[in-house]
Amino acid sequence: MRSFGFMLIVVDIAMLIWRGFSFTTEKEVVDLGPLKINQKQKQSVNWPLYAGGLVLVAGVVMVVADRRKKI
Repeated sequence: MRSFGFMLIVVDIAMLIWRGFSFTTEKEVVDLGPLKINQKQKQSVNWPLYAGGLVLVAGVVMVVADRRKKI
């Protein structure tokens, strides 16, 4: 449980540094036998700042809870 808490903290740091990511998809628009026309679309995925905060709190709670179990 402690290692999972540390992993959540690392994920939180990454979420705060990179606020999202983007990728490109290719969509076929026209297909007329030998003639094919494709369109590239840029998609983006963004997450809110509070999501990183929630992940950080969850990671810290897991680390602290595991330490209290051992004592």
